[in-house]
Amino acid sequence: MAENTLEKENKMGTERMSRLIIVTGLPLMLSLLINSLYNFVDSVFVARISEKALTALSLAWPVQLFCSALGFGNAIGLNAVISRALGEGDREKVKRAADSAIFLAVCAWALICVLCLAGVRRYFDWQSGGDEAIAAYGRDYLTVCMLFSFGQMGQWVFDRFVMASGRSHLFLFTLSAASLTNLILDPIFIFGLFGVPRLEALGAAIATVIGQIVGLLAGIVINRRWNREIPFSIPPRPDGRCIREILRIGVPSAMIDILTAALSVVMNSILLGFSATAVAVNGVMTKIRGVVTVPPHGIDNGLIPIVAYNLGAKKYERIDRAIRWALIYSAGIYAVIFAGLELFPAAVLRLFDASEEMTDIGVGALRIFALAWFLSVPGLIFAAALQGLGQGAGSMVLTMSRQAVLPVVFALAVRGFGSLTLIWTAFILAECAGIPLALGLWRRARRAI
Repeated sequence: MAENTLEKENKMGTERMSRLIIVTGLPLMLSLLINSLYNFVDSVFVARISEKALTALSLAWPVQLFCSALGFGNAIGLNAVISRALGEGDREKVKRAADSAIFLAVCAWALICVLCLAGVRRYFDWQSGGDEAIAAYGRDYLTVCMLFSFGQMGQWVFDRFVMASGRSHLFLFTLSAASLTNLILDPIFIFGLFGVPRLEALGAAIATVIGQIVGLLAGIVINRRWNREIPFSIPPRPDGRCIREILRIGVPSAMIDILTAALSVVMNSILLGFSATAVAVNGVMTKIRGVVTVPPHGIDNGLIPIVAYNLGAKKYERIDRAIRWALIYSAGIYAVIFAGLELFPAAVLRLFDASEEMTDIGVGALRIFALAWFLSVPGLIFAAALQGLGQGAGSMVLTMSRQAVLPVVFALAVRGFGSLTLIWTAFILAECAGIPLALGLWRRARRAI
């Protein structure tokens, strides 16, 4: 009886799939676009300080990705566990999972603080190539981002509560609060406006963490008032079984970003062999990717709870339809963005106050990366579908291969030719290899359910 009642309340099991994918995905696209403005806006403003400051943020990005991975893994595991519990009609498990995820977010923040105090100085002494200005900018920025990352860790959790219950539109409010706060404060703290001291890269970090804390507070309020389907306690009452289940699904996802972060350090080391400007260009590509790949990422984030819910409800044909529509919408929307990147790459780079050298390197790089991001669509969608099935290991293998391992392997193979164009092309080759891998992993997982 409870299951039937929940199914009537939750559109995941009843809405027409062509509509559900877009209705779920569009709010997430908007929210992810807002979220991606954190690093994008930081880089746009910091680029106006100096190219060395921009390079410092590019070197900081792998460490930020590692920190985000801890929160993201927790959020992915939480999303799948809660969505499946909702599909099964198990309200008690929903609450236990919610409390366990909050507890894990606190643990992730504590670990990040320890790593910050132990390793940030050593990291920039190693990666800055002996340039003290780059190292100083990087230490200032990354130390603040890590020590005050509790806002980011908590926001991941409360955002996923509304996603899992099918109320993705509420996700917009938390991310809007966070990103608009960051957008307003960035120029104030970076350039010293309205009587505030000029803090440069340190100011960018302060604006970022204040925005994240605002997003966390907004998430708590929104879930308390408008998302009663997922109750939680503060302080949380974690459950050992739910913690294990969240980690079983979430750790593979976290490991993807952790290994991606490690391999990004390797990639930066390869690029430093060309110039510090090449590192800055790679960092800019990362920021641009965060914005322009929002459509497929929004759709694949929305796909996870849809697949998990219908798995719990044993509606397997809806899972197949969800994947088909996710592929159609993702490729169709990104095709428009792809055309813009290919036609106007120099205009995009001007947002980052690109020098002549950066423009010379960046125009060709952006055109190559734009194609690689187009080819990434099947890998993104099938990785999300595997997560929704609880197949975290398969999703990890797929994403790690195309996003981290293969690009570095191909880059190492061609670096001896001394051509940056060949280095960028490694990302296209990785995505081409990822498409048959995605299809094979999905067919095996689909046969098993």
